Formats: sequence, C-alpha cells, structure tokens
Amino acid sequence: MQAADRGHTRWGIVLPFLALPVVVLGVLIAGLFLVAWSDDDGTRAGATATVPCTEALAFGAAERPATARAHDCTVQRGIDTAYAAVLRMPREDVRGWLRTTYPGAPEPRTGGGVCGALCLDVTHEDGLPGAAEAHVVQVRVEYENAETALVRFSAFTM
Repeated sequence: MQAADRGHTRWGIVLPFLALPVVVLGVLIAGLFLVAWSDDDGTRAGATATVPCTEALAFGAAERPATARAHDCTVQRGIDTAYAAVLRMPREDVRGWLRTTYPGAPEPRTGGGVCGALCLDVTHEDGLPGAAEAHVVQVRVEYENAETALVRFSAFTM
C-alpha cells in the first residue's frame, strides 16, 4: 500500500496573494511618514514661521504706515493660511490708516473687552479689496498710552 502524499498544501500559491496587501500597506505607511517628515520650506504644516512684515500685511491687502513699527510677523499654513503682524503706531494715525487701507469697510467698533479699544473685521463682502488673498482681516487695537497704539493685524483664509 502506498502512503498518501501528505503535507503538500497549496500555501505556495495562496501565500503570495496574502502577502501582497501587507506589503502594499507597509509601503503606503512608510510613504506617509516620509511625506509628513519632509517639508519643502523647512517648517512642519501647522507650525508658525516668521515672515517679513510686508508679506503678512500684503496678504490682507495692507501696507505698513510710515509712522508704524511692525514686528512679530508670522504665518501658519495648514488647511488654511493665517498671517499675523503687530504694529506700534501713533494713536491718531490708526483710524486714518484703516480708512485708507479698507475704504469700503464699516467703521471700526469700539467698546473694549475682547475687541480692545478699537476693532475691525473685514471680508470680501464688506470692504476687503479684491487684491487681498485673505478671506477675512481682523484688526484689534489697544491703546498703550496717550500717544501709542498697539495694533494686532491678522489675515486668514477659511
């Protein structure tokens, strides 16, 4: 009597089909990690980076007033883009700068609280110039003393 050929299975045929999805999944995961850790501009997506103040202001169609000192200008890129700048300028120049920069915008609000001494929110629907890359510009003004205003400018997409 001859013994049946035991031990021979079809795993040699099935195993490559089972291993293929595992290999493909591994390559995809490795690729995702490589993309996440390599950024073209050297900053991680979502991280805040310092930029020239002219760039930050231009994103919201604004220019630095001649009487202002700009500093702490940043950008944060992710799904949306957000620029921020801080300006120090004479108090009496703030309203004129806002009127010149956003002539079609509503009058700045006053009232303190979160708004500060003065604030302005502008969108394309209510006075943001077409040249602005931002969808919204927010300006918050605090009076540091009788002569100086601290202006927090932010421009972002939504």
